[in-house]
Amino acid sequence: MKIDARIILAFISTSALADSVAERKPGERPPSAIEVISAVYNFSRFQQGLLENTDLKGNAEVKNLAALRAEEAVKRDKKLKEVQEAIGAELQIGKAALASPSASLVEPEMSDGPAYVRSFYAAQIPEYESIIGLLERYLVAPDNAALAAFAREQLPLLRAQVRDAERTMADK
Repeated sequence: MKIDARIILAFISTSALADSVAERKPGERPPSAIEVISAVYNFSRFQQGLLENTDLKGNAEVKNLAALRAEEAVKRDKKLKEVQEAIGAELQIGKAALASPSASLVEPEMSDGPAYVRSFYAAQIPEYESIIGLLERYLVAPDNAALAAFAREQLPLLRAQVRDAERTMADK
C-alpha cells in the first residue's frame, strides 16, 4: 500500500504539535486556550483520518467504530467552534496541519485479522492519552471559563473511549 507523503508529513507535524503541547514538565505553564483548541482540532482530524484509512480496509468492526469516532469528532468540533467564537480565538493553522493525519495500520491483506484490529486500537491510545493529559493540565489553571467547561465535559468521554480501546485491543 502506498501512503501519500503529505499524509505522513501531516501526521508527523500533528504528532510533534501534540508532543510539544501535551507533554510539559512539572512546573511549566499550563497550556493556553489557543493551544488546547488547536490540539483538540488536531485530535479530531486524527479520528477523521482513521475513518479515511479504514475506508481502504475490509473490517466491518473497525469501519463502524471509526465512523462513530469521526461523527463524535464532528460534534466535538461544533461545540469547540462555539467556544472558540465566544472567546474570539483565532487559530493560525498551516497547510500541513489541514491534511488529515492517518494512523499507522497494518497492510490491507491483514485487514480482516486480529493484527489489523489491534493496530487500529493501538494507534488511538497514545493520541487519546495526549489529549486527555493536555485537557487535565489546562484545567489546573484554565484561562477561559467556556473552554474549561468544554474540557470538563470532554474528559469523561475521552477517558471512557480510551479505556474501551485498551480493553478491546487486549481482547483481540
